[in-house]
This record gives sequence, structure tokens and C-alpha cells, in this order.
Amino acid sequence: MPCAPTDSADSPQGEQSLVLLGHVPQHHGSSGASFGSSVFNLMHAIMGSGILGLAYAMANTGIIGFSALLLIVASLAAYSVHLLLDMCTQTEQKSYEDLGFCAFKTTGKVLVASTILMQNIGAMSSYLFIVKSELPAAIGGFLHSDYSGTPWYLNGQILLIITVLCIVLPLAMLPKIGCLSYASGLSIFFMVYFAIVIIVKKWMIPCPLPVNGTVDFIQNTNSTDECKPKLLDISYKSVYAIPTMAFSFLCHTSVLPIYCELQRPSKSRMQKAVNTGISLSFAVYLLSALFGYLTFYDKVDSELLHSYSQYMPQDPVIMSVRVCMLLSVLLAVPLIHFPARKSFMLLFFPNSPFSWLRHTSVTLANLTAIVLLAIYMPNIQNIFGVVGSTTSSCLLFIYPGLFYLRISTEPFKSVQKLGALGLIILGSCLGVLSLPVIILNWVQSEQRLPHS
Repeated sequence: MPCAPTDSADSPQGEQSLVLLGHVPQHHGSSGASFGSSVFNLMHAIMGSGILGLAYAMANTGIIGFSALLLIVASLAAYSVHLLLDMCTQTEQKSYEDLGFCAFKTTGKVLVASTILMQNIGAMSSYLFIVKSELPAAIGGFLHSDYSGTPWYLNGQILLIITVLCIVLPLAMLPKIGCLSYASGLSIFFMVYFAIVIIVKKWMIPCPLPVNGTVDFIQNTNSTDECKPKLLDISYKSVYAIPTMAFSFLCHTSVLPIYCELQRPSKSRMQKAVNTGISLSFAVYLLSALFGYLTFYDKVDSELLHSYSQYMPQDPVIMSVRVCMLLSVLLAVPLIHFPARKSFMLLFFPNSPFSWLRHTSVTLANLTAIVLLAIYMPNIQNIFGVVGSTTSSCLLFIYPGLFYLRISTEPFKSVQKLGALGLIILGSCLGVLSLPVIILNWVQSEQRLPHS
């Protein structure tokens, strides 16, 4: 049931997605983006804060278990993109929202826009959580002095609020922030640099780990058990693994705008770009998770950089990584907020003219909600778990499969439709099985907190 083509390639939604990826839309008559540029943009869309939670996921699934799950999620992400590209060819649509409209009319479009809005809010919350946890460590490292208590300039919540008010809010208030999109391209370099540092530092932190971050080592004979990696492990904490991976590989809202800008666009050429981008991201993810886990083993924190704060608080290389990550997330938050605000406007104020009052109110409301989430989330694994098992699962697994079953004219028993059905079942099981356990664990940890 093909859908009539629209002008979504030139729509504000399509353009804002392209600006978010770091380049200005090239309209009719332009040469388009090269294959390498498309791969770069895809990697930029894929890699983000999720890289900090993957070592913790490996610690709770084992090296073999994690590697197998990461490969499965990466492969399924590539396959679900294949379904999106196939539907794009069939319907001549160029955005995720328009595919939702083709499948279920206005309901489908609203559903996709709402999910993207919640996904972006979750992503921004994870970025601000990194600011809350890493900025005090960065400032403390530069002070080069011991301090007692927690002065205000080392309080993560205070620093988070100051940072949002002084940096994020002014940038988010801009009606157009294309000037920041080019700087955001540095995030790929930062992620690769992060992985390289993690690999190198593996050989500089001894095992057993130092006691209380000092050079006094644990001497008991059983301590060597701490340095034995687990190949396969299953526990209640393993439930965070797949949602974190789903969160880390989500790029589906950016694929179609990139496809529109590709030189000599074809489904096979775009699929090759997707496979290349996902494969390179897979390699960076696997290496950073593996060497992060082999550095700290079961003592790895849910936010990897925080582990280094305990044992190498003033190491200049770690400090440089921390500054790079902080710079990356500070630039990313207003960039992600831009399409999130647009989705909010489309959902609640469709076809309304621009109003500074509405623009300011929505910006303040969104940032307030995001800051509260970042402050009250006990750790970043809860953000990855909740968002990964809900919105990421929908955008990566459920919606591509559901829309393909609705749009494609193939027989139901065809390989493609059976694969689409498998994606729906997998995504639904991920949410049904993971989310209750994650919420229960979150509630229990909050209840134990006053007694700790």
C-alpha cells in the first residue's frame, strides 16, 4: 500500500535532522554527500553517551555473553534499517514520521514523533548526568589539592544547574543552531580517543586494584580472584545489557535524512554505508567495553569514567578524556534539544506561527524536566535501561517491523515479513521483561540508600 510522496526532503523536520548531523542540507541540483561523509554522519548519530555504560554491561554478562549480545543487537539494527530503506523505496517517503503516517495515518505519525521526543529527552538526561558526575572530578583534578567535605564548586548538582543556566540554556534558546553542528563532528574523534585511552590505561592500573585509590595494594591470596574475567555471567544486573546496547546503536531517525543526501542514492549503496558505520561503531564499542572491564573487572562503575576517578584522579590523560567528553555532551545537549523542541511543537502546536513566548516556555519546560531526571536518577544505568527498553526498543525493533508488516505488499510468509515479525516480538519481549526488573531494582536501591 504505497503512500503518496511528500516534500519531506525539504521539510523543517528533514532539515533539522541534517543540521543535527553536522551539515547543511543540499537541495536539488547539488552533488550530495559522499559515501565516506555518510558513514561519518551515521557514526556520529550512533555513538554517544552509551559508550560509558558498556563496560558495566560486560561485567554483568561476561566477555562472551556481551560480545554475542552486542553482535546480535548491531546486526538487528542493520536489518531494521534495511526494512526502513525498503519502505522508503516503496512509499517514496523520506522521514521516520512519514513512514508512520503511511502505516497508520495520523496515529502512526504522532506515535513516532512522541517516541522520538521521549528518546531525545532520555539522551539529553544521560548527557547531563555525565556533566553532574564528571565535572566535579574534572575540577577536583585540576585543583591538585586535597579537600575535606564537598565545597559548592565540587557539588555535581550545583555545577549541573550552573552549567545548564550559563551554557546549555542560551544555546538551546537560539531558534537555529547550525553553527554548533560543525563543532559536534568532534564527537567522533572524542569517542575514538576515549577508546584508545581505555586500551592504553589497562596496562597502567594494577590488579588487584589499589586500596582506596592509593598505591597500597591488597595482599591477601584470594585477591587474585578479582582479576579473573568472567566469560559468561547471568544475574539480575544482566537485564541492563540489551537496553544499553539498543540505546547505543539507535540511529534510525537519522538514516533517512542521510539517505536523501547521499551521492547516487540507492538502497544498496545506503545499506553499505549503514553496515560500514555500524561495524566501525561496533569495533569502538567492543574495544572500549573490553578494556574498561579488564581494567576494573567487577568493580567497574556504571559510568566508566567514574571508575578512573577513584584510582587516577589527577592523571593528565584521563583528565583530557574527561574534558573532551564534557565538551562533547555540552555541545550535544542543545543540538538534540532542537529537534526535541520541534517534535513537541508539532505534537502540541501544529501549524502555529513562531512565537518567542511559546519557544521560551517549551525550552524552559524541557530543560527543567531533563535536569530533574539527571539529578534524581541514581546512576546512568537506569537512564540507559529505561530508555533502552522503551523508546530505543520501539524505534530500533518494534516500529520498523510493525510498519513493514503494514506497508509491504509481500506475502506474510515471506522472509522479510517473518523477519519484521521477529523484530516486533524481540522488541516487545525486551520491554516486557527488562523494564519491570529495572524499575524494581531502581526502587529497591532508593529504599536501601538511607540505610547505607
